[in-house]
Amino acid sequence: MKRLLDIALALPLGLIALPVVLAAALWVRRTSPGPAFFSQLRVGRNERPFRCLKLRTMHHGTTSLPTHEVGADAVTDAGRVLRRLKLDELPQLWNVLVGEMSLVGPRPCLPIQHELIALRRAFGVTGLRPGITGLAQLRGIDMSDPGKCAGADAEYLRARSLRTDLDILLRTVSGGIAR
Repeated sequence: MKRLLDIALALPLGLIALPVVLAAALWVRRTSPGPAFFSQLRVGRNERPFRCLKLRTMHHGTTSLPTHEVGADAVTDAGRVLRRLKLDELPQLWNVLVGEMSLVGPRPCLPIQHELIALRRAFGVTGLRPGITGLAQLRGIDMSDPGKCAGADAEYLRARSLRTDLDILLRTVSGGIAR
């Protein structure tokens, strides 16, 4: 059922978001050199690597590191706005449609985030598809604290249901804080 919900929501959302993504892509291209989109190798379900799609928010050529390890000066002016509005994540709807991601789940990490991967493995979280949003994001927990992040992911694993996913999606869209 979760996969059906992902497809049923991601397809119309992707069509609705397409003009916004195209406008944002033009803005990125006009305001900084380099491509508007980029794909980054991330850790997916069962620790399989996949290419996560995003609108580029950093200067072209910035080292591929976790966001919390990259200086604020690496982010472009357009990127600051796109990140604040979470528009840089919209291309990931494609990752959802092709089955590499889910709308809700643990955020996909980089292969170099060994501590987070090990904790997720220990908690049994690696069997989940990574999500565009999740419980950790609602709680303001980022990957700079692998223990808290993996703990929230494990809590989601225990509580996951269609109702939980819908609650997380609604809270994400409304900017609410999860319990």
